[in-house]
Amino acid sequence: MGILEIKDVGKRFGGLQALCDVNLSVAENTCHAIIGPNGAGKSTLLNCLIGKLMPDSGSVMFDGKSVLGRSPYEINQLGISRVFQTPEIFGDLSVLENMMIPIFATRDGSFSMDAMSNVMSQKDIAEAADKMLSEMNMLDKRNMQAASLSRGDKRRLEIGMCLSQNPRLLLLDEPTAGMARADTNNTIDLLNEIKQERDITIAIIEHDMHVVFSLADRITVLAQGTPLVEDVPEKIKGHPKVKEAYLGETH
Repeated sequence: MGILEIKDVGKRFGGLQALCDVNLSVAENTCHAIIGPNGAGKSTLLNCLIGKLMPDSGSVMFDGKSVLGRSPYEINQLGISRVFQTPEIFGDLSVLENMMIPIFATRDGSFSMDAMSNVMSQKDIAEAADKMLSEMNMLDKRNMQAASLSRGDKRRLEIGMCLSQNPRLLLLDEPTAGMARADTNNTIDLLNEIKQERDITIAIIEHDMHVVFSLADRITVLAQGTPLVEDVPEKIKGHPKVKEAYLGETH
């Protein structure tokens, strides 16, 4: 049994069958990549995992608990965090202020500095934020406005904001989209450090095969809403079903 168990999940949008009987098991403390051509159902599956979509059939279990019917905040409270394709940060705040926000949130998932001060001092929160910024190698940027960061640093900040909540499962939706190659390689290095240093499971959706093969322990290939093959990266590269899905080639 994996920490994340997806069984017989189906999702239809009108006449389009986006997902059809998807079964997937993600082992704890591994990086599992979900790849496939455009329209394969990757984003639909991810949205079912975070409470944004409700599947028409099947089950999604995280550590033995169903995620279906829960709000995104409730799913976050279970220990699941998501990094979006476009970094979701507060551009008008400083890097430090961004990192402080997830360290304290009110019970309904909102944030207020007044409520925060009733539980722990702003000094304590700033120290915790600085510690995470140091781990992200961003301490020298703590006073910069977040909007002025490079794409790679915005992603690094967002990942740090997720990690500050100590998730057990980190979902990454094309984390290197729109990045220059140098930023992509820096993000790969960061995620590999996180894999090695934290007890965390990572599930990633990504089109860049350089990223996938640099990070993944196992890969599931989707096509037309159905898993085609799942295996270790070395066996995925030349698999005939993968070539057919991406290139229309059978050999």
